[in-house]
Amino acid sequence: MPLQYHPGNLIVHPVSSSDPGLMSEVHPEQARWDTLHFQARRLSPGQSWVHQTGEHELALVVLSGRLSVESNRGQWDSLGERQSIFSGLPYALYLPRRTAFTVKALTQAEFAATWVAVDQDFPPRLVTPREVWVEIRGGDHATRQINSLLPPGFPCARLVVVEVYTPGGNWSSYPPHKHDRHIQSPDGRLVEADLDEIYYYRLERPEGYAFQRIYTAPESPLAAAGYPIDAALMARDGDIVLVPEGYHPVSAPPGYNTYYLNVLAGSAQSLAATDDPAYAWVKGAYQGRDPRVPIYDISGAAGIR
Repeated sequence: MPLQYHPGNLIVHPVSSSDPGLMSEVHPEQARWDTLHFQARRLSPGQSWVHQTGEHELALVVLSGRLSVESNRGQWDSLGERQSIFSGLPYALYLPRRTAFTVKALTQAEFAATWVAVDQDFPPRLVTPREVWVEIRGGDHATRQINSLLPPGFPCARLVVVEVYTPGGNWSSYPPHKHDRHIQSPDGRLVEADLDEIYYYRLERPEGYAFQRIYTAPESPLAAAGYPIDAALMARDGDIVLVPEGYHPVSAPPGYNTYYLNVLAGSAQSLAATDDPAYAWVKGAYQGRDPRVPIYDISGAAGIR
């Protein structure tokens, strides 16, 4: 399998296919990894999507509208409250292996589904806005909002799923960090996990864009094998950026609030990462937090950190 990554295969644009509900998609062969599958889908009222998890665990995130889900593991009658990604807190549903299910739209709706092969089973679980912890991370022009859906410690085998909001003019995934090697300290603490990562972008004003750089450290496996990455990508509404290795900061232009759904899987159900030492000093220099964050009312959340 080719190891070379370049701007042309690190970004995936919305699809045009015979499946009218499919908006964006990534499969492992396309991404050159053996972990994450991803789809973003749209349904009109009354339309359905039928799927089976097989030997995978799966997370479904309601982006907008309301859905119902029927399965051989249970039934959930009304998932979703927000009219758009930028207007409220999310619902998510976790489903284990060997689940056959049908998603039906109760209103015009959009949702994302992501899945990864596992060898363990956990119970299905609905995540409602009242169970979502919101974190205000960073400071100054690196302030952003993180909604935890399947965070580290969630009862699943491999998936980590969070939502990230970056106000226009701000940076996120900053200072740059990476998670491409599995490293434990002598006392057994996980220092860095080896994770593949998807960024699914949506823009509050759909004509907008964001920039993301992906670059490997010398010790990253691809760079050490002679296939370093150093790419600057322009992501538009509905695009998917793949992060197989390396540091991966994001910048949102002024006026364009940026959302991305972050999905990760790899050597641990973790977000353990290493900051780029050239830029890590920034964390100690923040003077305050951007008052625009959170970008909508989060009073119904589990709490704020």
